[in-house]
Amino acid sequence: MDLAKRRAVLDEALAAGGDWPERSPWLREAVAALPREMFAPDRLWRWDGQQYEAADRRADAEGWAAVLYAGPDVAAVTQVTGGLPSSSISAPGVVVDMLDSLRLEPGHRVWDIGGGQGWNAALAAWRAGPGRVVSTEIDAGLAAFARRRLAAAGLEVEVLTGDATTTGPCGERFDRVIATYAVERVPWTWVEACRPGGRIVYPWGRLGHVALTVADDGRSASGWVQGLAQFMADRTGPVPPTAGWAGYTAVRGGGPAATERRIDRDLAPLEGDWNLRFALRVAVPDAMVTTGRDEDGVNAWVHDGRTSWASFSAVGDGTTVLHQGGERRRIGDELVTAWRAWEELGRPEPYDYGITVTPDRQWVWLNQPDADGPRWPIDDATPAASG
Repeated sequence: MDLAKRRAVLDEALAAGGDWPERSPWLREAVAALPREMFAPDRLWRWDGQQYEAADRRADAEGWAAVLYAGPDVAAVTQVTGGLPSSSISAPGVVVDMLDSLRLEPGHRVWDIGGGQGWNAALAAWRAGPGRVVSTEIDAGLAAFARRRLAAAGLEVEVLTGDATTTGPCGERFDRVIATYAVERVPWTWVEACRPGGRIVYPWGRLGHVALTVADDGRSASGWVQGLAQFMADRTGPVPPTAGWAGYTAVRGGGPAATERRIDRDLAPLEGDWNLRFALRVAVPDAMVTTGRDEDGVNAWVHDGRTSWASFSAVGDGTTVLHQGGERRRIGDELVTAWRAWEELGRPEPYDYGITVTPDRQWVWLNQPDADGPRWPIDDATPAASG
């Protein structure tokens, strides 16, 4: 097992993809000084097509290393609970992108939320300096693991065990706050813990990450979407229903569709256009979308995790048949309306969107935070969209 070679391959892949950020050259040095294996447990997990299977370092060193260094955009699952991933070492490209968005400088006080195995906190500490990073992890076992690995790396990082969605480090005010698990709404605790002018970077709804700047009066924070990636959800709140056949089938049930109609729309963009997928996630945030292709084209199955469902069946002539049902809404119609609105707005990209957070309201905006343009409220009861 040649970890040095794997590190070199990863470094070159990040460079080839333009993933080493020009404004944060320190990140390449930090990743070289603190490689992923320093914070990886001896058991990782890989998907075999049906379930997660263990890759143990002692029994299968090459397999373990392959999971850890699978590529710039691939996370390494470090914990599985109930058959589903519950912790991971994030994809290198995502880690680098988020830390670049944090605009971290030496001497900054940093609150690292969702510390996991400690790699993100380690990289932040490499930049900020000794004693400048506090990491919070809700899982006591993971927190203990991170403490050991950070100490072994010679880094002075305080690791706390607790729920960062409700409680911050006592009496602390930070220059930077970074979370590594997805939330639909930003806990106000995070804004209160960040000084005016400080920066908060967090994954929003498991589909992208956002960078907020705290206002001078500390009563709001606002900022732009920074990048696309999928993240694990906050483990303290309601777990969103799993997208895919099991979730859809349970919501669909066995009854007939309430409505059926043909729509003049090819679903091919829904399969691979992430600008569209992000726009639909904004406008219909609880719509869980799964796509599949057959000889007639791209089909889609949609549900809201509760009672409403829709199926889009390709006909083969560029049109689609929409079946839908549910107790309270017609989620298929909502998706089509949102798609049309996105086209009318000029097909904006994720980077054209931003989020504003106040103590009692949060919303998504397009192009300008203070303009009278489109806005979408963020509902804290909304499951995160998934693909």
